[in-house]
Amino acid sequence: MMEFIKDPMAIERRSMEIIAPYLDGLHLSSEAIKIFSRIIHAAGDPDYAKVIRIHEAAVAAGCQALKQGCDIFCDVEMVRTGINKKTLAGLGGQVHCLIADESVAATAKQEGITRSMAAMRAFGSRLDGAVVAIGNAPTALFEVIRLMEETGIRPALVIGVPVGFVGASESKELLAKTSPVPYITVEGTKGGSPIAAATVNALLYMDQQR
Repeated sequence: MMEFIKDPMAIERRSMEIIAPYLDGLHLSSEAIKIFSRIIHAAGDPDYAKVIRIHEAAVAAGCQALKQGCDIFCDVEMVRTGINKKTLAGLGGQVHCLIADESVAATAKQEGITRSMAAMRAFGSRLDGAVVAIGNAPTALFEVIRLMEETGIRPALVIGVPVGFVGASESKELLAKTSPVPYITVEGTKGGSPIAAATVNALLYMDQQR
């Protein structure tokens, strides 16, 4: 019978050891290494090392907001599910997602927009000082960018990593070009809910280790 590692912590340690060489030569800070490593671990894809982009103030802004008990607002349930809510609760924060809310669905239908867009509008000023984590819907990221531009809402950090071939690359490019707040993103079509959750968790665990 094949021998394999069974201890979860040992599996994670070994994974990080395997990932480390892919980050050599990128001249990353210790904090960025932790984020890159968790994203690559979540995706099982070392090529992410080429496309992850972290705003210079993102780690400090995200960790500070989380330490102060900020809430996290997500586009889909898969992101919310993947975030370590116990660790977040220990800091005083909660995770919110309105994609399945009936009033949000009604608004989306009435206005001819996606539910994720309607959800971001419904969050409104609650996004101020919060962490926004978008892993699935480019339209949600476009809406957050619009809200920041037109209403002056200022999240502490925007984690914008929607996945796909329609609007995903464009939404992330616009975030990197125009965001008035710190951000973490990945270029191109890559991304997804596990990537958004892994990024949040990297910041949560980073705060624990400080």
